[in-house]
Amino acid sequence: MQSIIEKDTDKILKPDLSSKSGRELLAFYLQSKFKQIFVYDKKQDVPIINAINPNFINRFSRRIIDNNKKRMLIGVTGESASGKSTICHEIKNVIEQLSMPVTVLSTDNYFNDISGLINKYGSFDSLRDNGYDVDAPTSFQLDILRNDLEDLSDGIDIKAPMYLPNGTGVSVPKAFDVKAQKIIVVEGIATMYEDVKDVFDIKIYVETENNLRKERFVSRAVEERNQSVENALKHWNYIAQAGEKYVKPFRKEADLVLNGNSDLKYFARILEYIYDITNNFQ
Repeated sequence: MQSIIEKDTDKILKPDLSSKSGRELLAFYLQSKFKQIFVYDKKQDVPIINAINPNFINRFSRRIIDNNKKRMLIGVTGESASGKSTICHEIKNVIEQLSMPVTVLSTDNYFNDISGLINKYGSFDSLRDNGYDVDAPTSFQLDILRNDLEDLSDGIDIKAPMYLPNGTGVSVPKAFDVKAQKIIVVEGIATMYEDVKDVFDIKIYVETENNLRKERFVSRAVEERNQSVENALKHWNYIAQAGEKYVKPFRKEADLVLNGNSDLKYFARILEYIYDITNNFQ
């Protein structure tokens, strides 16, 4: 498969990353390469990059220069069924192929334990219908999430909670180990809530047309969670409103806005090219 962009044929001398001047040289090199990717993508029939924060490249470069010892935290958010999980899975696939040191974490594990409320109202659907706002920031353990992300950023392994997706509303504290790898990808609507979003080095928002999102959501609810079409549509109406209220406002703050319906093979090739340019040293 031909590369999306002509790969560099000559290795360049690796800069001394222990010095500020070396890190500045690396930042300048990466700036030019990222701009090359953005220009190329814009010419495609279905670009994967819908929007770029004009300050992103310079701010990201400063992060490399000033905080090169910290782990790189990438937050991926978007409304339900936008394709954020699919894009994260593709990132994971590429990561595994390239043997890159990366951790993937979902903020869905940080939902509050609502087992008592579900027992009181009889079911999750009944709890929702009685006004419980499951996607609100107050429905997440944001203090624990922030502390965990800060530890990961500092290279400290954590034990994350696990929210059981079985309708019981149970959250198990410190349920599984999460390694502080060099790169940490965090996916979910809670990544960009006010108490958490400033922890991330790269903020990604994934968007897709509402009709396609609705089709995906209802199909998954019926086929994977055995919901009736009627209940799936009722829950879709809730999450559509919640997305408008809690998630969509973040779009304007994102570093990158990605097309959730883009060609994943093309996306994988971009990731592979980024890997190539960041390892193009002798």
